[in-house]
Amino acid sequence: MSTSTPILALGRNKFGDPANKGNLPTLDEAHALLAEWVPNERLRLHMKQVGAVMKAWAIEREGADAKTALKWELAGLLHDADWEKYPDSHCRVIIEYLESKNVDPEVIHCIASHGPKHFGVEPENTMDKMIYAFDELSGFIHAAALIRPTRYEGMDAKSVLKKLKTASFAAQVSREDITDAIARIDVPLEEIIQFIIDHQKDVQ
Repeated sequence: MSTSTPILALGRNKFGDPANKGNLPTLDEAHALLAEWVPNERLRLHMKQVGAVMKAWAIEREGADAKTALKWELAGLLHDADWEKYPDSHCRVIIEYLESKNVDPEVIHCIASHGPKHFGVEPENTMDKMIYAFDELSGFIHAAALIRPTRYEGMDAKSVLKKLKTASFAAQVSREDITDAIARIDVPLEEIIQFIIDHQKDVQ
């Protein structure tokens, strides 16, 4: 397989029905889905952290109203919902499930675009670009926090940047994806890292 071929290509870039714009599951429904599909507590925590960071960014940086913030949060919460049970069909299963539930296509497209080189779907709007930026960095930052005696307390962006330069640390986290994601947004990497630290540290 050539390096330019997406690993789990979805084969399309249109998702859901535009007529379903504004149709969103409740947070309770989203968490119930995670409880059913994702037995792994660490993976569930990752999705909750990404959801929290997405919501915070929408409100604090985009001036989002409550419904728009929920849209961002749901995309973060559900982006890896099928990873544990269906790793060979990652993204495809959750996308088809959400389409069957008539969920807002912007949420579905955001989930589909959280790894362009894996799924072949390019981030289009700000929500898409931010989930791409937050996903790998959120997991990396949490891994860095876990090896610190004080966890998130006293953690800062400079220490995370230093870890990013250590290829052997959290080697499964794609530095290439992080670089590509940051290049698509007009926000410095250090600022994004600090935002994630500040907004995911208390997520349980």
